Amino acid sequence: MQVPVSPGVPDARPPLSAGARRWLLTVCCLGVLMVMSSMVALNAALGPIATETLATQHQLTWIVDAYTLVMACLLLPSGALGDRYGRRGALLIGLAIFGAASLTPIFIDTPTALIATRAVTGVGAAAILPATLSLLTAAYPAEERNKAIGIWAGACAGSALVGFMGTALLTQFGPWQNIFWSFAGASALLFALGWTIPSSKDAESAPLDYVGVLLIATAVGAFVYGVIEAPRLGWGHPLVYCCLGGGIALALIFGVVELRRTHPLLDIRVFTRPEMLTGSIAMTTLFFAIFGFFFLAMQHLQLVMGYSALRTAMALTPLAVPLLTLAVLTSWYLPRLGLRASIAGGLGILAFGLLSMRNLEVGSPYFDLAWPICVIATGLGLCNAPATSAITGSVPVNKQGVASAINDTTRELGGALGIALAGSVLAAGYSSALAPAVAALPPQVSEPARGSLAQALAIAEQLGTAGQALSTDAKNAFLQAMDTSLLMLGLVVLAAAAFIAVWAPGRDGQQLAALRPTSGRHRLSRRSPRPRSQTFIAG
Repeated sequence: MQVPVSPGVPDARPPLSAGARRWLLTVCCLGVLMVMSSMVALNAALGPIATETLATQHQLTWIVDAYTLVMACLLLPSGALGDRYGRRGALLIGLAIFGAASLTPIFIDTPTALIATRAVTGVGAAAILPATLSLLTAAYPAEERNKAIGIWAGACAGSALVGFMGTALLTQFGPWQNIFWSFAGASALLFALGWTIPSSKDAESAPLDYVGVLLIATAVGAFVYGVIEAPRLGWGHPLVYCCLGGGIALALIFGVVELRRTHPLLDIRVFTRPEMLTGSIAMTTLFFAIFGFFFLAMQHLQLVMGYSALRTAMALTPLAVPLLTLAVLTSWYLPRLGLRASIAGGLGILAFGLLSMRNLEVGSPYFDLAWPICVIATGLGLCNAPATSAITGSVPVNKQGVASAINDTTRELGGALGIALAGSVLAAGYSSALAPAVAALPPQVSEPARGSLAQALAIAEQLGTAGQALSTDAKNAFLQAMDTSLLMLGLVVLAAAAFIAVWAPGRDGQQLAALRPTSGRHRLSRRSPRPRSQTFIAG
């Protein structure tokens, strides 16, 4: 099955040789690898950062999350700007901003400065990420597009592992500032390479929808801010409630406004296409589950099993084998299985892997974690690239910047929700499970111990031999709470798999007979604007 490009839009085939397309794919994959690895790179260095900068726990959270928040806000506007003015230009501007912002923490390392520079880095990332995918989908002919998307999606999914491993190596042999040196150097290299690739843009681009830009940026920003703050403040806190509710309300207003505009930022009628809705739900669910999994697995490896940051990263390397293998094989298995079987089956395998991680014990060997990791990676690899293809194939070639931004925004929203919900369930379950074991201890000991496993282990170490029981009880409480979090993640993934098994098109490109509209498969095509040509600009 070849995921179809939006009907009525010519399948532009730029005059690029096979070698030029491979070089473009290489540069774009390096770009997405850098941007996505930066999302997780600082997690393994928070300890040294906190020690040197005296950052509070709340400041540490925002040193990591300011990047995600700003990037999520600006993905759609950045994708539209790339379509209008040129995708290579958007990529180069993003790389310049990303590199300059990455240099700042090397010289100014206060917590406030780190948060601010991470936010500016997110501006650059928002320009880079949609450009990397839209350059590929606009340049590759239809018969090769799924393979290119599969490799890009594999680089994106594997970036977390690269970020963990790179950070662990850099901090193992030097100060945490080395992380920012590496990102600044990578940005400079990619900026130079970016001039060697061709650009593309919408030849008849419509005026930019500034109202839509403001509405969607504010909606996404408010929602993601609420999700990030929820584990700290509580999901019922007025600020969290207002941010989540306000973000949803603004998104609905955005939809109404866009329906009435002649040149919308995003024609939301595209979500009536089964491929687009399938891809969006799948991508959100995938990153919800994967970021939640990483949040739990890293704590288990470091706090329960006692692994160092470097050993933790190495313990997660089995993820890479199924991910990379299935990324390369996308163009082989997707036509044979179709969207429905690929995505629903992949989500089902992913859910099985998450649920198989439950019931680990304090003394469980690494193998008991390694094989579920391989299962999880197989599920992720099976549906990651097809979901991306479904999203980009639902939008005209001349609007691939917006399509890429939709794909990236669903990833960011899913990842933020996965960490927030898994973290909230873990924190509540851990505190409740440990309460009986520390009830007889003084409040100055029991309350911090119930706050987190890391605090409990630090207290247990100070107590010497008397703290051994506290250490064991805290680890058991953590594992009990992790089981609940994994159950929540697994059930959400299973629900998404069940929906997609019914809703998604099959190998023949058709939905189930009961779901097919009687007036034709793609009602959107009747109301879509006339096709516009695609301009390719030599590098």
